Amino acid sequence: MKMKSTEQKLISSDDESLFKAAIGKIKPLKVDTIHFAKKVSKSKRHAQPKNSKKALAQFHFSDEFEPNLNKQGPMQYVRADVNSYEAKNLRRGLYRPDLILDLHGLDQQQAKLEIAALLYACQKEHAQCICIIHGLGSRILKNKVPHWLVQHPDVMAFHQAPLEWGGNGALLALVELKDKFNKN
Repeated sequence: MKMKSTEQKLISSDDESLFKAAIGKIKPLKVDTIHFAKKVSKSKRHAQPKNSKKALAQFHFSDEFEPNLNKQGPMQYVRADVNSYEAKNLRRGLYRPDLILDLHGLDQQQAKLEIAALLYACQKEHAQCICIIHGLGSRILKNKVPHWLVQHPDVMAFHQAPLEWGGNGALLALVELKDKFNKN
């Protein structure tokens, strides 16, 4: 049994006349679509400097850079112009971290962005000592985090954290604070 839609009517002529009688007189809708010109609000103009600050916070770490870090013993680094006792002070727990970043559950790309944002926040919050908890896991972040920290110009020194701050799964780092009045 084949049905053709053009041959069959879904509504009978009696039903159609009853419908028209029930509705009464109708007026067709007039389509008058108005397209408004987009205006740039003042708040968007002020958002652009924030975006440039955000770009500064996203320091680009290289994955290819291989610093000459000591493979024996705990992970440590001291920038050339910084006293080597700073690493010892970090190891002894003389510095307490002002900010703590936990990288558990993040991949390498997310971890890089979080570390860059943390180092930017150090300047904003005046935090000189930070703790980065990378965990042990498959040792990917444990190996990459020190390589990234060495590349950042604000990192003065870092050392494997004391047990109270994460031990083998964390690093304590000293950050050089820029002068408030010197806007670089």
